[in-house]
Amino acid sequence: MRKTLGRLLPLAVLIGTMGTAGFTAQAATAAEPAAAAPATAGQAAAADIKDRILAVPGMSLIEEKPYAGYRFFVLNYEQPIDHRQPWKGTFKQRLTLLHKDESRPTVFFTSGYNVNTTPRRSEPTAIIDGNQVSMEYRFFNPSRPDPADWSKLDIWQAASDQHRIFTALKKIYTKKWISTGASKGGMTATYYERFYPRDMDGVVAYVAPNDVVNKEDSAYDRFFAKVGTKECRDRLNALQREALVRRGPLEAKYAVAAAENGWTFNTVGNLDKAYEAVVLDYAWAFWQYSLLADCGSVPDAKTASDQEIWDSIDAISGFSAYADQGLATYTPYYYQAGTQLGSPDIKQPHLKGLSRYGYQPPRNFVPRDIPMAFQPAAMADIDNWVKNNANRMLFVYGQNDPWGAEPFRLGYGTRDSYVMTAPGANHGANVAQLRDGDRALATQRIQEWAGVAPAAAALDAGRTAPLAKPDAALDKQELPREHQLRP
Repeated sequence: MRKTLGRLLPLAVLIGTMGTAGFTAQAATAAEPAAAAPATAGQAAAADIKDRILAVPGMSLIEEKPYAGYRFFVLNYEQPIDHRQPWKGTFKQRLTLLHKDESRPTVFFTSGYNVNTTPRRSEPTAIIDGNQVSMEYRFFNPSRPDPADWSKLDIWQAASDQHRIFTALKKIYTKKWISTGASKGGMTATYYERFYPRDMDGVVAYVAPNDVVNKEDSAYDRFFAKVGTKECRDRLNALQREALVRRGPLEAKYAVAAAENGWTFNTVGNLDKAYEAVVLDYAWAFWQYSLLADCGSVPDAKTASDQEIWDSIDAISGFSAYADQGLATYTPYYYQAGTQLGSPDIKQPHLKGLSRYGYQPPRNFVPRDIPMAFQPAAMADIDNWVKNNANRMLFVYGQNDPWGAEPFRLGYGTRDSYVMTAPGANHGANVAQLRDGDRALATQRIQEWAGVAPAAAALDAGRTAPLAKPDAALDKQELPREHQLRP
């Protein structure tokens, strides 16, 4: 999920240029990985896990990093650029594998962005004490075809990437699998389940936005009218307004910073548009990454100096966000936001008469030589499927997280699925922050889905707890302040 909340582009996940019928998993079968020759029980026991992984057709090793109690591999996997026409070329997709034991279940994690090549364990991985496969999302460098055909960046193609990886590794990790991710990663896990519902044994989607109708964003306005306390909201709004009142001197500081850092603004258009985009992200970014208790750190707009206003906005939104150099990494996200996922908009009436551009659309943050066309049926299809077909899915949200203003909801056709909210939490909400009853239930269901629920938990859900021993480094759940309005 970033610092400047760059345009709230939450759900742009492209589904190519398919019509509604094209959104079905059956519309085209993704190319399956070539089957490796089955090994005998004795051969499997004798072979080193690295050798078994590298025996998967298309898999290659980048490096192995030692970690106590685990094996950690950074890998490349050869994927079709287009799963519908796999003969038209391939690209190498990065993934990591945190190996514990083949007898344990496996978690399939993705952030929806770049993969972290440092050993980390997601919350579900600790809950079930399992292995973890982490996938880099297609088109995030270096997992980008060259040349890049951007029409092949959509949610079905990405889900098919996951399906091929799962199919290949399921031959080694034969126990149950759980998919997970937070923010855009939670969206990714949900879309994967929609297109390949038979792959996973459960889904844990954290803080996943669900922008069903891109042009209807009143839920965000209602959220910002009630979040936190009036005192905190007024303090944030006042500082944001003051930053536009003092646009002249603060943009002069911005120009100096741009010259010092080599920032350019060709994609967004000019420094003025970039400045306003950063300022308009301020309140959103605060609630995404901060807590109500942090309101006292927001300067008083009436007495704050230009430098104090600059420092606060830079710390919360990030002035580098909408420079070309800040946008480049996230071009795939903005492309998806502007083609499938959608991007929230909020009115911010306290800025009336001061804002020149309003919330700018994703198109403003993608180079003009990349064509974009929005597909309104993509998210409606996902939303309808979840409401009617969700099975063994858990959605976790933070009470004070703006991205949760449009959440996934469950309908009458769902089974063993849940939507839970962590009180007072931001975009880093997780199972551990849920109320006691919800936390116990969520933990028990995840362990049950993974086939590792302790017998005692079946009798008393209150006795459930993560099965893995805590590890401060491995379990470090970072909520990086990314620049730009992104989930």
